Amino acid sequence: MKLIKNIQSTAKEVLRQEAEAVRNLIELIDDEFEKCVYAILHSGGRVVVSGVGKSAIVGQKIVATLNSTGTPALFMHAADAIHGDLGMIQDNDVVIVISKSGDTPEIKVLVPLLKRTGVQMIAMVSNRDSYLAKNCILTLHAHAPAEADPLNLAPTTSTSVTMALGDALAICLLEARGFTHDDFARYHPGGSLGKRLYLKVCDIYPHNALPTVSEQATLQEVILEMTSKRLGATAVVSENGLMAGIITDGDLRRMLKTYGAAGLLDLHAKDIMTQTPITVSPDEYAVNALEVMQSKSITQVVVVEDGKALGFVHLHDLLREGLV
Repeated sequence: MKLIKNIQSTAKEVLRQEAEAVRNLIELIDDEFEKCVYAILHSGGRVVVSGVGKSAIVGQKIVATLNSTGTPALFMHAADAIHGDLGMIQDNDVVIVISKSGDTPEIKVLVPLLKRTGVQMIAMVSNRDSYLAKNCILTLHAHAPAEADPLNLAPTTSTSVTMALGDALAICLLEARGFTHDDFARYHPGGSLGKRLYLKVCDIYPHNALPTVSEQATLQEVILEMTSKRLGATAVVSENGLMAGIITDGDLRRMLKTYGAAGLLDLHAKDIMTQTPITVSPDEYAVNALEVMQSKSITQVVVVEDGKALGFVHLHDLLREGLV
């Protein structure tokens, strides 16, 4: 086995070449790129992405990104197209064919078949003088001057460039469609990502107890309420039922240090409560409640609506939901 004397320098050179190629794409974004976006927006159909080899793999990723950002898309392998998969193409679809050279045998077989369907065809290709580019109505120029391997053979720079250009296309379509936070949540309901997008405080606090004491409650009553509800805090409620403050186990420790054990016996809830606690509304996203806890270095927040305490959200709840 031939030893590489400086593995780090090789890795850095690969990343430098790929980064430079992606950066150079900026200068290639022109009116034709814009026409590709409009062609897809106004087609009324889906985006069908096709390719072979590594281009097929990149194409599947582009399809996934398009679907998750509001543009219906599907993948059709170029080799399978001639064995029946052409049947998935509908009249209003736009077909994007990915190929670095644009001159591979599979592409030269596929393109005439696609032209017979009458659909709009877009080439995503490095070589604008290729067979593919010349036979498509529009071209997305995924220019890759050289691959990052010493032999200039392994798809590296070209796949990075193609994927980046696909991302640019997807995000332009996202903005043009007015794709919103709620749309994204609807398409990503699973896992911690989905929960960050749709889980709200009102989905969590009803599962917790609601520790409350009156302003006149004794220290013993406060401790018993906090202990029985196991949240490390209790809301303090005024005579009219509105929230007056909060007492946490930290407040108890600080009061014990200040007054001593004997001095605490004469205190009431109103004497030790925090009068302006951190609160959240029931309609707030749970991830925002997490950000509040982290920024304030606290482990729970009170859920309040119209001045009334509805419940608590604890850091453990958010840990359990996978938001942390």
